[in-house]
Amino acid sequence: MSVEETIVEIKKELRANMNGVASARMREGGLNYHVNFGVDLPRLQEIASQFTPSHELAQQLWHENVRESKILAGLLMPVDRFWPDIADIWVEQMPNAEIAQLTVMNLFSRLPYASDKAFEWMGHSDEMFQLCGFLLITRLLMQGAVLTDRSRDEVLDQANSLLDTPNLHLRKAVNNAIERLTPTRFANDEMK
Repeated sequence: MSVEETIVEIKKELRANMNGVASARMREGGLNYHVNFGVDLPRLQEIASQFTPSHELAQQLWHENVRESKILAGLLMPVDRFWPDIADIWVEQMPNAEIAQLTVMNLFSRLPYASDKAFEWMGHSDEMFQLCGFLLITRLLMQGAVLTDRSRDEVLDQANSLLDTPNLHLRKAVNNAIERLTPTRFANDEMK
């Protein structure tokens, strides 16, 4: 099956699983896409499992201005064909925080150079790069990554410089990274 034929099949699956209520709620919540079928993540994962991962397919899906296509692109991109410069391009084209979160979870966190990109992106001047950097370092920590003291200090320095950002999604990602890096302390004398 050609890439074009595969995309036709994927679109049939998306239409068959449309959820207008979910799509409308996303729109009301500020998530505006050119096309949004409202398909939930577990169903998108099932749809992705029906197709062979392919660089060409994922790239074509990514370039569609459709919520589900962008999510499927992250699920169907083989990590061995996803080079660092393509990762940067995808972040430049990232439409919103939802796609950033799902792309970090489904693709970026599996890349062999994920740690390098996390640190590079956290220090970037663009908020979407920063968001992806903090989401990625948090995801790597959740997966068991261990940072050196120097790397930990670098993450905390970057985080401290963004604590007052007006970007709610970025502020939340920064706080999540800090929480992962600093153990909770129960040094309350009143709780003996």
